[in-house]
Amino acid sequence: MKEALRQLSQHAKFAQLIKQHGPPKLRRGKNAFQALSRAIIYQQISGSAAISIYKKFVALFGIRLDGPIDWEKPAARKFPLPEQVLKISEAKMRSAGLSPQKIKYLKDLAKKFSDGTIKHKTHDRLTNDEIIAALTAVKGIGVWTAHMFLIFSLNRPDILPTGDLGIRKGFQILYKLRTLPDHKKMEKLAKDWREHASVASWYLWRVADGAKE
Repeated sequence: MKEALRQLSQHAKFAQLIKQHGPPKLRRGKNAFQALSRAIIYQQISGSAAISIYKKFVALFGIRLDGPIDWEKPAARKFPLPEQVLKISEAKMRSAGLSPQKIKYLKDLAKKFSDGTIKHKTHDRLTNDEIIAALTAVKGIGVWTAHMFLIFSLNRPDILPTGDLGIRKGFQILYKLRTLPDHKKMEKLAKDWREHASVASWYLWRVADGAKE
């Protein structure tokens, strides 16, 4: 992290962002199954609806979360094991508000954790591409979700999610582009700081968020 900030601060476009927003909040996740399950639950619904369903889902396993969820606290890190998700009935999962499609996704994710398709205990020995290949073999998980997992759960330093609209918007604003850039254009612009792309991406998201405000 320190090296990434040191390198990025040498680029005029990022120096001001680092000064404005401080160091990025990137903490390595401890439960890969929870992170990916949460990503599936949160897909294509509002934040408030996702939180409600998430709370009801974990409650099926005796995990109670009251009030706002603080993901940094131990209580929020409690989550069922893949084997437990495999055993629970689809009817009970539906009672938590999960759609039939998301139930299939979660069951498939649990199966691939259980049978070793996703080698979560050896992620540190796998390349980014190997992890992306394993994750995208799960129903309901695409490259974008895999990129988010690599950044926010594994803290891989060199992930540039060019398929993310916020990243594209951040590039457009920061580099004063007339239109949203495509993958090739973003990779070209990122050439000088590509090895620190995950941290740079965090700042690009801040730029896009600032434009919304």
